[in-house]
Amino acid sequence: MTKTTDTSPDVQDMVAQADTGARNPAGIAGRILWLVPLCWSLFQLWYASPLPFIFNFGILNDTEARSIHLSFAIFLAFTAYPALKNSPRDHIPVVDWILALAGSFAAGYIYIFYTSLAERSGAPTPMDIVVAVMGMILLLEATRRALGPPLMVVAAVFLLYTFGGPHMPDVIAHKGASLNKAMSHLWLTTEGVFGVALGVSTSFVFLFVLFGAMLERAGAGAYFIKVAFSLLGHMRGGPAKAAVVASGLSGLVSGSSIANVVTTGTFTIPLMKRVGFSAEKAGAVEVAASTNGQLTPPIMGAAAFLMVEYVGISYVEVIKAAILPALISYIALLYIVHLEACKAGMTGLPRRYKPTMAQSLLSFVVTILGLIVISGAVYYGIGWTKDVFGAAATPMIAVVILVAYVALIKVSASYQDHTMENPDEELTEVPEPGPTIKSGLYFLLPIVVLVWCLTVERFSPGLSAFWATVFMVFILLTQRPLLALFNKEKTLTDAAREGANDLIESLVSGGRNMIGIGVATAAAGVVVGVVTLTGIGLVMTDFVEFISGGNIMLMLLFTAIISLILGMGLPTTANYIVVSTLMAPVIVTLGAQSGLIIPLIAVHLFVFYFGILADDTPPVGLAAFAAAAIAKSDPIRTGIQGFTYDIRTAILPFMFIFNTQLLLIDIDSWWHLTLTIVSAVIAMLTFSAATQGWWLTKTKWWEVALLLLITFSLFRPGYWWDMVYDAKHEMPGTLIVDAADKLAVGQPLELQVSGENLEGKYITKHVLLPFDEDAIDPNDRIASTGLMLRQDGEKMIVDMIEFGSPAEAAGIDFDWEITKVSLPAVRPMKEWVFVPTLLLLGALGWNQRRRAKAELTK
Repeated sequence: MTKTTDTSPDVQDMVAQADTGARNPAGIAGRILWLVPLCWSLFQLWYASPLPFIFNFGILNDTEARSIHLSFAIFLAFTAYPALKNSPRDHIPVVDWILALAGSFAAGYIYIFYTSLAERSGAPTPMDIVVAVMGMILLLEATRRALGPPLMVVAAVFLLYTFGGPHMPDVIAHKGASLNKAMSHLWLTTEGVFGVALGVSTSFVFLFVLFGAMLERAGAGAYFIKVAFSLLGHMRGGPAKAAVVASGLSGLVSGSSIANVVTTGTFTIPLMKRVGFSAEKAGAVEVAASTNGQLTPPIMGAAAFLMVEYVGISYVEVIKAAILPALISYIALLYIVHLEACKAGMTGLPRRYKPTMAQSLLSFVVTILGLIVISGAVYYGIGWTKDVFGAAATPMIAVVILVAYVALIKVSASYQDHTMENPDEELTEVPEPGPTIKSGLYFLLPIVVLVWCLTVERFSPGLSAFWATVFMVFILLTQRPLLALFNKEKTLTDAAREGANDLIESLVSGGRNMIGIGVATAAAGVVVGVVTLTGIGLVMTDFVEFISGGNIMLMLLFTAIISLILGMGLPTTANYIVVSTLMAPVIVTLGAQSGLIIPLIAVHLFVFYFGILADDTPPVGLAAFAAAAIAKSDPIRTGIQGFTYDIRTAILPFMFIFNTQLLLIDIDSWWHLTLTIVSAVIAMLTFSAATQGWWLTKTKWWEVALLLLITFSLFRPGYWWDMVYDAKHEMPGTLIVDAADKLAVGQPLELQVSGENLEGKYITKHVLLPFDEDAIDPNDRIASTGLMLRQDGEKMIVDMIEFGSPAEAAGIDFDWEITKVSLPAVRPMKEWVFVPTLLLLGALGWNQRRRAKAELTK
């Protein structure tokens, strides 16, 4: 591959401006810009570790840690990012030093005066208000520098709304807030800037970004790219398929779609062009693959960690819900690339040798079985040791991992000529898979540690990332000396010095990568604080209901459009915070009123998906601009082409809102899980064929229509089945005891309730109330939901609601009426719809094959 020297500076500058800051001064300023992010990374490691509690020193509560975290972010935003395009980049002006120190002081004010602020809570002094106002102004400017004007404008508009409430149109008017009240709420409490979003950035996100920076510095990013090419480069459109897989793997290393594009795109885009892809399509494939990298568990975009706090579920449950949509989205992108290659008659890169069919089959089977055996051995083997050895199991497992690490390093040492430390090296043929894979197998160990801590030990995301990062520190310090020991190519002293340099530079890189996320979560906290201060969240329900007419599909479209528009300027994390804060409760509330019970995780993933898709949405898709710079293509055309590839991802959120089985919710058996996965994959491949206008041959308009019908039927079979069989058996509310008696353990009680809400508006909505699994008697089951009922003639009235109960969480109030009780109807499973659907797909396939053969004979 030839270097793209003429575009690389532009691309690097774009990534620097978006992710790490465009300044790189020399002298003392340069040393400060190197030392401060290093100190930030060390502080975050200290805060996440058990060391403060062991030494009883440096113990910080959440608020103090958030304050220090934002101090670092604001200081670096003013020193690393120029104020304007023509501002100096080789030195830092005096005014920027002053702003950096003032902003850092304002952010650290809560930490410095924590005790006195706590003592005068709710009664701020003039000094408190001055610092809060100064901090707010400097935060907005830091946000503008690091992320551009859009997020700053959004935060400023919400601030203006806080003070201008009485002068707003009636539909969004409120009584307003004084300067003292607003600033103390937004800056001196944990309701605004120092709220949940900044807390997640402090506790979780920084460590995952640091973990990724260490993986990248260790060489894992280059290793993943080379492995993808060794496995897929020989296929039709092989470099494009390798780009898809490499970008998915790069999602483990980088949470930024722009960084993903540059990391893999500088290598993959020229190769795609060489095998026949146009410049626009080569860039678009990379953009589509890189934006989807943030959707891929176990390490998703930073916004995924916010779901833990906002939805109130564990990160493992977020991974479980997100894994199937991410899987089928990537499979579909591979298939789209294949269809593009088929349409253009492309070939892959040559291989050094061509294995026989038997060798290929044996290699595939051994690889799959090997992964299954290793996974099973790790899962059940370690689980067994924990049961038998108890607390001693952890050090034993650590020893096993260390032994495995040394053994894998020894294996890798023999294949170092297959590594790809220089991603710009020329690649004229497909690397051999075996040696390439063996050259860096030890890079999988820290990911194994991370996944194990998250899913088996059930540690918090922050603690899991901490232990995975500790292991990465060990790898960075030891991989070069161990390789030198086994290869005898350099002295141990030189290798150890290089390893220490790798560690320090990765700490610096991790700190600089966090500047944008740090200020973004703080600025987004302004929006959240204004929502809690003014009550606009309740107003939004009426506003959206008015616009959509109560139609859930129109509501979802409205939300998707808002996410895409805001996402053109806001980073994914900030976009998610803003839209989910405003829209997620609205969709759940209005959905319940129209009879559709939508899990909160489904709505949050819906917002998350569209926030990520904004990265390739013209006219301001930054990932598309980065890819276009590498591909030497038009950025608007590249963005449009990338979005057409990403339509497959855009339909998924709509499907899993109406069919939550795609989020692995309500899956009751292994065969049900298998059926769900297989049908979803077939549906997405069918949709890809429909949108690409090609399957086995070019599709006709009526074939496209039938393929879209098949896609819909496979994704949402219940739509057709509900026309034939009633999904629920509805009973009057007075029969709630009979209904509770008939429910199986684990089945929630589904009710339709009616009554006046706090605004005096009469509403009707559906709710699901889980009951205690130990409750057998129907009256006990109802009581365990928190409902205390009384019958008034032909009505069942809610007499009282137990505090903290499922009924209270569902928004039921006293004196409401239970109008209906619903039981699942006894009917054949809805998946029978798949039979005629697949027969129709088979008929279409036969017709396509017949036409394809006829075209070949012409």
